[in-house]
Amino acid sequence: MKVAAVQLKCSPEQADNFSRAASLVGSASQQGAELVVLPELFASLGRTSHMREAAEPLDGPTLAWAQSTAQTNKCALIAGSFIERDGDALFNTSIAVGGDGSLLGSYRKIHLFDVDVEGARSKESDTFSSGTEPVVVEINGLRVGLTICYDLRFPELFRAEADQGADIIVVPAAFTEATGRDHWELLLRARAVENQTMIIAAAQWGTSPDGTGRHGHALIIDAWGRVLADSGPQGDTIAEAEFDATAQSEMRKRLPALTHRRLNR
Repeated sequence: MKVAAVQLKCSPEQADNFSRAASLVGSASQQGAELVVLPELFASLGRTSHMREAAEPLDGPTLAWAQSTAQTNKCALIAGSFIERDGDALFNTSIAVGGDGSLLGSYRKIHLFDVDVEGARSKESDTFSSGTEPVVVEINGLRVGLTICYDLRFPELFRAEADQGADIIVVPAAFTEATGRDHWELLLRARAVENQTMIIAAAQWGTSPDGTGRHGHALIIDAWGRVLADSGPQGDTIAEAEFDATAQSEMRKRLPALTHRRLNR
């Protein structure tokens, strides 16, 4: 199965983001991709005040766009993430949609980016509430685990999804340049090797409206930790690769690390 990770520079303008994302999903589909992953906050990325205003319910415009786009292109779509409003709470939420437009599942980001690093100061918990549950969905007979950006630093989440049978784990992200230059590829490859799963990581690039530099480099990494595709640091583009379920299964049999565990999580 061919898979694709999208790289975008998103703004607060939802209509423009949707238009450019749809074009890249279409390009990936035309090249044979059956699963396409969009970046974190692809629907609207702006200053905190704007993001609060852009919040919508789970069944709002982003889900409607994702369902229509998936149906049009006949491919499954991980619609990165958007700002979900549920009562008084806001969540950073990813949605998985099948090629027939069906909602396969949604995941609320569990780990919030509260850091004070030069070039990457953030306190997401001032805006968002945390999700509580790992989510794995079925796409074309495969199990796909959902995560978002900062979740990448927490291997226990990836292991929990591997325990739920994940064949692939997706990481829609807006990684900062300050942390991404040293940690992005390193952590993605580590999560792939640890869990013997393909990792599909979509990315934001450029400078966000709040002045934060984004690292780019949408990556697809196989279960051996090899980088199969890298979008590079700049430009609205896609990274594509083949997922070989048979080869991954054979590798797990030959190196059955997941069955050799002796400690509980």
